[in-house]
Amino acid sequence: MLKKNYKGRCHKHHISKCKEICRTYSPLQTRYADMLQDNDEITEIRCNVLLEGLTEGEYTSDFFCTKTNGDVMVRECVYRSKIEKPMTIKLLDMSREYWLKRGVTDWGIVIDATEK
Repeated sequence: MLKKNYKGRCHKHHISKCKEICRTYSPLQTRYADMLQDNDEITEIRCNVLLEGLTEGEYTSDFFCTKTNGDVMVRECVYRSKIEKPMTIKLLDMSREYWLKRGVTDWGIVIDATEK
């Protein structure tokens, strides 16, 4: 999860399953986007989807994906070194609750063992 209009270093690349240019902000996000692209179960990928109407501010979810059976899944990418930080926990809970309220039950966290 990132704040809307995050100003960090952005890696832009074309993914055929994404209608727009995919923008990733960490090597973890980039690697996971490539994994989603190679996954035959995923038909469409949306990156940095705005969580609208949050009282805490404007944030985005990392990946919103449509599967071949029509179901959707949401994934948030977090480095292991950040997973226990109070703000990270708050943001992940906020994302999970946001998507549950919208009927998305396949929500998960992508964790990398080391930050590069």
